[in-house]
Amino acid sequence: MVSLVDRNVVVIGGTSGIGLATAVMAKAQGAKVWAVGRSEDRAAAAAEGNPGISFSTLDIHNLDALTTLFESIGIIHHVVAAATGANRTMAPFIEQTDEQFREAFNKFWGYCNVIRKASPYMTDDGSITLLGGFPARKCNPGMSAVSCVGNAVEGLSRALAVEMAPRRVNVVAPGTISTGMFDNLGDKKEEILAKGTQHIPLKRPGQSEEVASAVILTLTNAYMTGTTIDIEGGALLP
Repeated sequence: MVSLVDRNVVVIGGTSGIGLATAVMAKAQGAKVWAVGRSEDRAAAAAEGNPGISFSTLDIHNLDALTTLFESIGIIHHVVAAATGANRTMAPFIEQTDEQFREAFNKFWGYCNVIRKASPYMTDDGSITLLGGFPARKCNPGMSAVSCVGNAVEGLSRALAVEMAPRRVNVVAPGTISTGMFDNLGDKKEEILAKGTQHIPLKRPGQSEEVASAVILTLTNAYMTGTTIDIEGGALLP
């Protein structure tokens, strides 16, 4: 296993949820961590609780900001892309507008931006980990856009694992995870998430740390590339 001690780790989308949990775990293993996100409020809150991590804000569609970030760090060992970077419409495909469906792919284009801008600064033994999702292979009604984007992310990772070798490229695909994404549900958040996961074998939503531990595995396992790790509580099972 590869040590993260004194390795430079950049977590895009690292100011909340799975990204923040990943940043905290990487720091705990001795890495030097930069975590960025779009929200200044979330970045400030994360920085207050995690003084050993460098937090900042940027949008993954801002190419100049990405270039500035990676230039300022200099040498990159690991990049984790966990930012959504898109508004996703949950509705039947036929009922979505072309604009709504295309908007979901801004996550994919954002990941492409991150990879292209980080690549010149990455070491040969470095890695890229992208966050996907279980709908890529088991799509519920109304999630066609999310499913298609997830498939695109997984396909990109396999293609780049060949093109960018010996640098490694992997995907971690979460299931239903209790993160800030569901905060709009208010006080009913945990109740609704629990009810929505009763049909899967583990009968509960996952936690950010459970997904982050899989991300850390992709950073530290030097023989893993082109792989998708599912952390979904059995949601993909029949």
